[in-house]
Amino acid sequence: MLTGQKRKFAQALMSGSSQAEAARKAGYSEKTARSQGSRLAKDPDIIAFIEKNGAGDKPSKFVGLPIPPSVKVGKDIPLEVESVPTLTKYEDPLEFLKSVMNDPNLEIDDRKDAAKAMLPYIHQKKGEGGKKDAKGAAAKNAANKFAVPAPPKLVVNNRG
Repeated sequence: MLTGQKRKFAQALMSGSSQAEAARKAGYSEKTARSQGSRLAKDPDIIAFIEKNGAGDKPSKFVGLPIPPSVKVGKDIPLEVESVPTLTKYEDPLEFLKSVMNDPNLEIDDRKDAAKAMLPYIHQKKGEGGKKDAKGAAAKNAANKFAVPAPPKLVVNNRG
């Protein structure tokens, strides 16, 4: 299970921090950062998270070298812009939660949290009814002229 601290550690590792520095960024103490970093780097959940998010490759030997421009953009050569997904505006929070829950690109934990937040709006809790339900049931019993009366309550006093 990937906890919040483990997720922070993995994200710090993916951003290029050392294991000890990533442990500090994740919130572990200064004294135990080296040992925690070493231990967490071997954690199967963290390894899977890093591989899943595409940072499993080791840094290239060309990191830090200037990239030569291959094509100059001018008036005659249009600049190609990647399509950016548009953000949908939601008026109903329930629709937003549904879209988060059904989005396959998000983490499963985020999708589960959205589903949990959506539950009270769709399904009522099972259990005791409220005061209004009890009052309605009492009125229904009182309205029936031939209803069976409640049995008498017996009070036992054994205190001499």
